[in-house]
Amino acid sequence: MIKDLTVGKPMKRIIAFTIPVVIGNIFQQLYSIIDTLIVGRTLGLDALAAVGATGAISFLIIGFIQGITAGFAVITAKYFGAHDEAMVRKSVGASMLLAVAVTVVMTAVAVLTAMPLLKLMATPDNIMIGAYQYIVAIFYGIFATVFYNLFSNILRALGDSRTPLIFLLVATLINIVLDYVFIVYCNMGVAGAGWATVVAQAVSALLCLVYSLKKFEILRLKKSDFVVTLRFMWEHVRVGLPMAFQFSITAIGMMVVQSVLNGYGSLTVAAYTAASKIDSLIGQTVLMALGVTSATFAAQNYGAKQYDRIRQGIRDCMKLGVMLSVFGLAFVILAGKPLMRLFVENVDPALMAEVEELGMTYLILNAAFYILLAAVFVYRNALQGMERSAITMLAGVAELAMRSASTILLGAIWGYAGICVASPMAWLGADILLLAVYLPLIRRLMHPNRRRMARVDVSDWQFRERMSALSHAFFLH
Repeated sequence: MIKDLTVGKPMKRIIAFTIPVVIGNIFQQLYSIIDTLIVGRTLGLDALAAVGATGAISFLIIGFIQGITAGFAVITAKYFGAHDEAMVRKSVGASMLLAVAVTVVMTAVAVLTAMPLLKLMATPDNIMIGAYQYIVAIFYGIFATVFYNLFSNILRALGDSRTPLIFLLVATLINIVLDYVFIVYCNMGVAGAGWATVVAQAVSALLCLVYSLKKFEILRLKKSDFVVTLRFMWEHVRVGLPMAFQFSITAIGMMVVQSVLNGYGSLTVAAYTAASKIDSLIGQTVLMALGVTSATFAAQNYGAKQYDRIRQGIRDCMKLGVMLSVFGLAFVILAGKPLMRLFVENVDPALMAEVEELGMTYLILNAAFYILLAAVFVYRNALQGMERSAITMLAGVAELAMRSASTILLGAIWGYAGICVASPMAWLGADILLLAVYLPLIRRLMHPNRRRMARVDVSDWQFRERMSALSHAFFLH
């Protein structure tokens, strides 16, 4: 159901929109978690490590796709907030044309660079072949990833966060069945898990498209809706590319972490892999959902020029972020070890104890700083919704610098524990920049006599103003 987020109580609208996104994100993460769990329990620790070794490379490509399609949807949401249905359809048409180009380019680039990147990251020899087979399967299915994310983001731009959820549920069930069929009965090994994910996501994308066309009149495009100018296409690319690069920059930092981690051996890689999947249940599902909500809320209200409502909505998102961060820490403390045991079977008790210890070290050190991650998602996506995506790319650079430096320096001092705190340090670096931009920007937008300064040029920012704004921590602005 399409929802106009420019009316009604912000908190009520935010919660109603976020809940389906959270559930959808959980099931989307289940694609990866189920692959990892089934691989670990049926094929062993080396196979589990092989899947884990591809995480950063996968995010480098898939994150780029998620970012650029989300950027296209920001423009769609802006026109929807302005109640311009003709331009909404034009935006969807332009996004679909751009998606075809993205699919062709990214598939070629990803498949050709998969093996060189695995070697660059010093992937252990005993898991190299399995890692390559898994990641190439995922990359050959990039078309499914592009169009599922595109259709989902378009629907969310119109305020509909439920329809993508419905088809994710269907796809997740398909993925579970195909994992067992391809791995256990067809003996496809690690590659079978990758192909199961591709097929399931392709089905999800197709069903989402067909249902949307039948259900929502505003999405029934005509031939004329695909006739767009280069300038209009650039309007989408201008927002999408910085968001895509921001994700990819984050992935580069993850590759640095994975490269250092690979030096600790396949057992440590396996433990880190299992723990990161558990961590993703909070970070990449619940907290990321707040980011999706803040982007859509900000974009629609930016199109409607309701700047005071943006401020209130983002503050409400951050309040939810604090509560969810506390819940996430409690979840990790209580459920971390039992969940770790699900990923492996028939393992020597001494090895299992070591895996649990390594995994819990990662989980506790990350969960303790979930509040920083919540702030990254909320403020970064709010700025994206207000078409300041270039700033979010700079925040990604800050994340890269902090994550890489922390991995190398703290890893040398504290070993594995130092590597585990690389992500919290990266979140802190991004938060400092995001808050320094968001707080003065929203103030300028809210004051009519200063709105002409809304498109802030970096050279015009006042250092003291930004630093004083940071004292209003997170949502106290």
